[in-house]
Amino acid sequence: MTQPFQDWMQQVQQDVEHALETFLPAATTIPHKLHEAMRYTTLGGGKRIRPLLAYGSGALFGGDTDALARVASAVEMIHVYSLVHDDMPCMDDDDLRRGKPTVHVAYDEATALLVGDALQAQAFETLAGIATVPPARQVTMLRLLAEAAGSSGMCGGQAIDLDSVGLALQREELERMHQLKTGAMLRVSVILGALAGRDLSPTELEALNAYSKAIGLAFQVVDDVLDATADSATLGKTAGKDAADNKPTYVSILGLDQSKELAEQLRREAHDALAPFGEQALRLRELADLIVQRKA
Repeated sequence: MTQPFQDWMQQVQQDVEHALETFLPAATTIPHKLHEAMRYTTLGGGKRIRPLLAYGSGALFGGDTDALARVASAVEMIHVYSLVHDDMPCMDDDDLRRGKPTVHVAYDEATALLVGDALQAQAFETLAGIATVPPARQVTMLRLLAEAAGSSGMCGGQAIDLDSVGLALQREELERMHQLKTGAMLRVSVILGALAGRDLSPTELEALNAYSKAIGLAFQVVDDVLDATADSATLGKTAGKDAADNKPTYVSILGLDQSKELAEQLRREAHDALAPFGEQALRLRELADLIVQRKA
């Protein structure tokens, strides 16, 4: 009998928390302040969407426990590093993340910068430690993570985002920005989870790419809706900040109702993309539902 989704999700989140506690340097390791801050920002919070996607894909392609723990930890470390830097005064200048003070507020700006740098390096060290994947595939996994996190992925999307403040973007331009800023890391979470199990056929890769594109855009659409409608206590970060900072969003371009309709359309597209895998892709379908139906 298949484990209920909520039970599976909670188990994965617990496993990922334990893995992160293991792979991150202990707070007692010199330099103490840096390692304490790395653990402060990474442990005990967040939805763990990227790790969940890695495990969901791993369930489909047979990844073993250690490989998936390392993939999930690596993508979460990259994600957390991006949040730490994103919250700094030179970017979004936010003081609340995951319901607690951001790193540059709890510590200082220099520490926040180093925390992000160190988490990025730790992610690649963690991913490189997989012992059950053939070397050639492991090199591919490391390259894919670097591409997703770099200037052709997440960092590139953030650069476009910063340059777009105050501009009236077209919907296609907004989608391009978020395919890089948000979508690239969601996609690589799915692909790395699959590669932790085995090599992919072109048809399988095409299906996973289509799924990832749909959930990547859906995630951002829902983020924009929540930023416009939820409160800071619910979100665990400052609500209404996009509008206050005059950033282009799906809500500012399409309006609230049409944005919600778009998110639902993208959820259906994600489900359709998984059709070649049948019922074996149940977890990925459930995660698409979670991404669209979440309240924070």
